[in-house]
Amino acid sequence: MPEHSAQMSQHNQTTPWPDSPRTTTSISGFSDTDTEKLKMKLTSTSSMPPTPDRVNFVTAAGKLEGTTEDMDKDWEVDLENPRNWPAGKKWTVTIIGSLHAFCPIMASTMMAPGLPDVAIKYGITNPTVVALTLSIFLLSYGVGPLVFGPLSEIYGRTWVLHISNICTAAFNLGCAFSPNTGSLVAFRLLSGFTGGASLAIGGGLLPDLFAEADRGAPMAVFMLGMLIGPVVGPVTGGFIAQEVGIKWVFIALACLCGFASLIGIPLFRETYAPIVRLRKATRSNDPEAAKKVYASFPHANEHMLGYLLLNLIRPVNLLFRSMICFMFSLYLAFQFGIYYLMFSTFADFFSRTYGFSVGIGGLAYLGLGIGFASATMFGAKFVDRTYAHLSSKNGGVGKPEMRIPCALVGAVIIPVGVFWYGWSAQAKLHWIMPIIGSAIFGFGMMTTYLPIQLYLVDTFTYAASATAAFSLFRSWLGFAFPLFGTQMLDAMGQGGGNSLMAGLAIVLGIPFPIWIYFKGEEMRARNPLTSASVKSRPISVASNSTDSEALGASISKKPS
Repeated sequence: MPEHSAQMSQHNQTTPWPDSPRTTTSISGFSDTDTEKLKMKLTSTSSMPPTPDRVNFVTAAGKLEGTTEDMDKDWEVDLENPRNWPAGKKWTVTIIGSLHAFCPIMASTMMAPGLPDVAIKYGITNPTVVALTLSIFLLSYGVGPLVFGPLSEIYGRTWVLHISNICTAAFNLGCAFSPNTGSLVAFRLLSGFTGGASLAIGGGLLPDLFAEADRGAPMAVFMLGMLIGPVVGPVTGGFIAQEVGIKWVFIALACLCGFASLIGIPLFRETYAPIVRLRKATRSNDPEAAKKVYASFPHANEHMLGYLLLNLIRPVNLLFRSMICFMFSLYLAFQFGIYYLMFSTFADFFSRTYGFSVGIGGLAYLGLGIGFASATMFGAKFVDRTYAHLSSKNGGVGKPEMRIPCALVGAVIIPVGVFWYGWSAQAKLHWIMPIIGSAIFGFGMMTTYLPIQLYLVDTFTYAASATAAFSLFRSWLGFAFPLFGTQMLDAMGQGGGNSLMAGLAIVLGIPFPIWIYFKGEEMRARNPLTSASVKSRPISVASNSTDSEALGASISKKPS
């Protein structure tokens, strides 16, 4: 029990809530104006002997801090704290969240085997427009988390997830009954936008429920739903399109979203700690406690529209102000570009080369699914055990860089799978050979994706914004690759085109993670966006000048 409390306390120092600042000030309960006054007071008097006024001022600050600290300590052991829920309840919520993430991402590719039928139904002759009907989903899917993430911090995870899922079902019905290409593209765009809510909720759900050292397995389960969805989609979508038509693919997706709501509405529970605490304070009829809890909300001192705008801008800001975020986001986005290029070309390739029908062609996507599933079973244990082993060698202190060795394993495997797939397709070997290559690629992709996402969540002050940043980058490359990838493969061939992508995967995926493993902590310490993830000496409030100088320095670390 003491170890558990210590671990929770350590987490609360670094990630109080998913997208709230990890570090605010050393004196909780002060407004920004009070903080600045205190900082000026300490700076101007640091070299002076203690005076009664100065002692009283700092002592008052200590009392205010102590009051809030007592509330936080009570919350750490509170049974309503999602971190303290029974394991069964945590996993129920995690699996429901994964199911909600599974539905929209499955919608992104379920129509892939039926693209020839879409072209015939709507009279589309341009292959780029045909690919657009598939990939336009991803364009808005990456934007959705930027809106729904902050909304979940204002209104809670629960109803944002439920309402967006119902809207996704409605937009899929719109796709089913679209009279022309324009309306089909529009409804696909809207379904991607509302489907992105599950991605935003998932980015905060796991930090809500699990401490850093325990996130490997639940993150793997959650990501399995997201990565297996695009594989299961074409397998089922191929047979549905072949037997009853492309319209029923979208009707099936709407029914799946309805099933998720049928399970989620009665069983999913709110996990966002400020919302849970506010509801508890409201039930206790304690207005003062409710005010103190509300003051901890990220948007407490901002207008709602301003807060939403800030969260729209912040992920872009993270991308371009942090080399760590940009490079890892670029690498993950590049992987997804290859992934969705495979999706957009599998149906045509296996049909022309091996004579697969629409239904059987959907089975070609199983290689990717097998790779993802096997990597999930391997990766979850590997990530947690590696992190625990390296932490124990570091005196029990974990660092985000301890995620990197697992990512390097996947970074080596990815180009092997792409080379295998490309040249076996070029040589027109037995159909199982390119499928094996895609399975190797899927294994490497999942093995890389899991530790990099955990690294970003552990590192950034605004964890959910970092997740949204790489999700935005990833979705946009997933949207773009199918639009030019077909022409590239036609010009260079399957072997040459995939060799180019494998070479880029080596350049992006191996040197930089090695550099981060050795120099990441220094880079994090220099950047205000990540400096809170580097542990510092705890500060105690006292009346002597040395402690006051330390307190002033701590306040100056407040992120902007």
